[in-house]
Amino acid sequence: MTSGIDPTANADRIARAVADAALGGADILFTPEMVGYLDRDRQRAAATLRSEADDIVLARIREEAARHGLWVHLGSLGLRDERSDGRWVNRSFVIDSSGAIRARYDKVHLFDVDLPSGESWRESAVYGPGEAVVAVDTPWARFGLTICYDLRFPDLYRALSDAGATVLLVPAAFTIPTGKAHWHTLLRARAIEAGAFVIAPAQVGRHEDGRETYGHSLVIDPWGDVLLDMDSAPDLAFAEIDLARVDDVRARIPVLAHRRALPDPVILS
Repeated sequence: MTSGIDPTANADRIARAVADAALGGADILFTPEMVGYLDRDRQRAAATLRSEADDIVLARIREEAARHGLWVHLGSLGLRDERSDGRWVNRSFVIDSSGAIRARYDKVHLFDVDLPSGESWRESAVYGPGEAVVAVDTPWARFGLTICYDLRFPDLYRALSDAGATVLLVPAAFTIPTGKAHWHTLLRARAIEAGAFVIAPAQVGRHEDGRETYGHSLVIDPWGDVLLDMDSAPDLAFAEIDLARVDDVRARIPVLAHRRALPDPVILS
């Protein structure tokens, strides 16, 4: 997607994708991070964002999921009035084919950086971090939920694979400089380390608020092979995955079985 600053228009785009995905025979649709509203103008965003109970995008997509009998992973929505400290949350949702919310995950790691390109981001100034590691059972596999910048913290993915997740979700809105440098490499690494599928739907293109995102939504198998790369334009694409591949790869390289709790480091001087 190339999400903009109008939640109704964004909801319409996702609703069309739900219908098209169902028509194409999909079991589940995956969307990027911040699909309901993407705006770095915080004053304008503050006047637009709603709580989970009042969010029009979430309500609309729950209705569409039920109408079309399709599971939907809403990569994330920005929500307000959900935290006692007044900061907003960046929350992911797994919605089943009846429209029920089966899982919520609040982004744990927040993007506070100054890039060589001159871009500066302070996500923690507005958003509060999540505190929970979340996995959810689906009819196909146990999914591990993460969002964007979480990708750089392998301990989170270790916790999810230790919890039995065999499909790791990484919805994102990567910048172009960091995307070019690290997106494919890090996602392949997370798949290989865990012996798991990685599904990473991404924002793409120039947005209404002026930012540009990298795109390249990916599906990666447990061996690290890229099964789908959606490149640099908004679109809907389909991928079939064979979950037996998880057991095959883990039998060949049983890294999960070899994991050990590590002692404190010995520091020599």
